[in-house]
This record gives sequence, C-alpha cells and structure tokens, in this order.
Amino acid sequence: MRSEAEVNRAVDRYADMVQRVCFYHLKNRTDTEDVFQNVFLKYMLSDELFGDSEHEKAWLLRVAINACKDYLKSFFRRNVVSLEVLNEIEAEVSEDYREVLEAVLSLPEKYKDTIYLHYYEGYTAAEIGKILGKKENAVYSMLSRGRGMLREKLGGDWIGK
Repeated sequence: MRSEAEVNRAVDRYADMVQRVCFYHLKNRTDTEDVFQNVFLKYMLSDELFGDSEHEKAWLLRVAINACKDYLKSFFRRNVVSLEVLNEIEAEVSEDYREVLEAVLSLPEKYKDTIYLHYYEGYTAAEIGKILGKKENAVYSMLSRGRGMLREKLGGDWIGK
C-alpha cells in the first residue's frame, strides 16, 4: 500500500489525464467520478514498482481504460436507467422518432448496442469494437443485420448505410 503523500502526488500529477480518459469512454460526469475514484484506489492499494514517471503514467492510463470498460460491461450499467436519463430521453425524443427508438431498444442485445452506439452516440465501428470487445468487421456485420431487423420492424428504408 502506498503512502498518503505518494497518492496525493499522483492525484495532483495525473488527475486531469485520468478524468479526460474516463469521460471520453463514459460520456457522463457521475460515472467518470466513480471510475476515477476506483482508479486511484487501485493505485493506492497497488504494490507495483514504477521505473519512472512515464511507467507510472502508462499504468494509470491502462487501469483507467480497463476500469471504464469494466464499468460499461457491468450488469448494473447495462440494466439500470436513472430517472433523470429517462426523463431527458422522453423530453428529447419527438413522437416521430419514438417509434424508431422503441424499435432499436427492442432489438437483441448485440444489435441494439451497436445500432445505438453508432446512430445515437455517434461512435465509429472501430470505437464500438473497442467498447464491446469485438473486431471492427464484426461491428459492421452487426450494424448491417441490425438495420435489416429494423427495416422489417418499421417497414421501408428508414436508415442510411
């Protein structure tokens, strides 16, 4: 376990970097704060010996990225929606798009995630692959199949390629 002074030095030095990485992955300030705390808790409890500050920085980056991925894959994250988010979604989604959103959310999990991340969150296939732990070509296949399922549900050619 590291000393309080050592942890405080690391927080002072790397806090902004860890917060940016977490926010980039999670797109949510509250989740970013949770993961940020976990990253520095792991740092505090770690017995890892660092050769230099670059090694320490790389270790923190890797821990932060992995913690974000774990958080995104967690049961709680995938199966719970806060009331604030639900109210925001309802307020933001007009009646014209409500049917489309409901169709997207009714897709099987792997297609729903890829369609949602691509069209609603604006991620590229490569980014989705990193988030979901899939190859980029697999993401393209899931997007194509998901669009096909949506065409069947909604009828017509509602979505671009």
